[in-house]
Amino acid sequence: MTDSILIVDDERGIRETLSAVLEDEGFAVEAVASGEECLKAVERESYGCVLLDVWLKGMDGLETLEQLRERGTASAVVMISGHGNIETAVRATKLGAFDFIEKPLSIEKTVLTIRNALRQRELERANAALAEELKDESAMVGESIAMRALRQQIRMVAPTDGRVLIYGESGTGKELVARSIHAESRRAGAPFVELNCSAIPEELIESELFGHVRGAFTGATGAKRGKFELADGGTLFLDEVSDMSARMQAKVLRVLEEQRFEPVGSTVSMRVDVRVLSATNKRLEAEIERGAFRVDLLYRLNVIPFELPPLRDRVEDVPLLVEHFNRKFSLAYKKKPKRFEPEAVEALQNYSWPGNVRELRNTVERVVIMRTQTKVGVGDLPPLGGDLPPESHFRFSSFRDAGEAHQRDFIKRKLAEAEGNVSRAAEMMGMDRSHLYRRMRALGINVRDERAGAS
Repeated sequence: MTDSILIVDDERGIRETLSAVLEDEGFAVEAVASGEECLKAVERESYGCVLLDVWLKGMDGLETLEQLRERGTASAVVMISGHGNIETAVRATKLGAFDFIEKPLSIEKTVLTIRNALRQRELERANAALAEELKDESAMVGESIAMRALRQQIRMVAPTDGRVLIYGESGTGKELVARSIHAESRRAGAPFVELNCSAIPEELIESELFGHVRGAFTGATGAKRGKFELADGGTLFLDEVSDMSARMQAKVLRVLEEQRFEPVGSTVSMRVDVRVLSATNKRLEAEIERGAFRVDLLYRLNVIPFELPPLRDRVEDVPLLVEHFNRKFSLAYKKKPKRFEPEAVEALQNYSWPGNVRELRNTVERVVIMRTQTKVGVGDLPPLGGDLPPESHFRFSSFRDAGEAHQRDFIKRKLAEAEGNVSRAAEMMGMDRSHLYRRMRALGINVRDERAGAS
């Protein structure tokens, strides 16, 4: 109970008075007379705040506070004393007390201090939860040789100010690597600012990067800070850097050389200290050959190159990633975690994952949302490749292979909708039951597997 209070005072009158006042204020209150009783109480119950008298018989308040902190008690502690002095207050604060109030107690001040202590604990709890969430979001999942090497490279490069160019197919986690580099760098306490160069129209990207002054162009009704200024002291991540126009490449090159720029419409230069990380899914050497990218900008960006492996080259990480996303989305959607059967995991490992980790993430999220049963078999997986554009189906070597793959996915989906009932699935597809059986046998679809998967 976050709004529950524990009063620890050896004076019965104070316990009773404080209990009555705080209960009137809407708090749930318990009162004990000693430090020993306090330690037993916090083992039984979680309190939002502990009002702890300094002068207690037996174990005194400061010893009790020290014990509470050693045991990892999360309650906010407010010390109370009739004989307070600066030395005692300083020691209590060093031991983690939220505040120190003196007797005779002002009821108004005591209630206000308790409310402030509870608010502070809630903020700390929220920040801890957010930190865990961010840590989970930036987790580099995988124990393959490629992932171990990547983590080692991040540890070596992060503490420096060297610019990093991250190569990798779409969905391999380029932004995740950039965030990890920033998190392990000396700039970790400063901003991490990102810009997807392919997502911003040409006429707006200069303003996004460098900001603008009021009246710089039609619609500029106020001044705006650009990404370089927002990232001052920290890290700027330029994603899909190969999609910048030649004009913008020249401007970015100048900022990298001089660490200064002018906002759009201004003649006043602004100096910044920014570490630039960039990423691309294209080979910049090929872009340079066709005249689409500046070679001098490549040299500026590519101080330390990172090469991210596609998921198909580290299939041993698929089970770990599946479990990671399973836990993540089960928690997010308040669902019981799924149990992926070994054959389902094997099917996921055998798939080529052209959309890489992002495609796997979407697949697991879909299973967590749509699958009502805990067990997940092969037949419960969504059609792999469903996130891909139509042209991706050209990966099949023949028309027949493509047609059979489409039929197999379609039949499995209808069987899942019919909960493994072949007759009902045949009716839904407008075909004869015996013909459906023949097609299933020809396509290698096991009737018993489909029924088991639906149960």
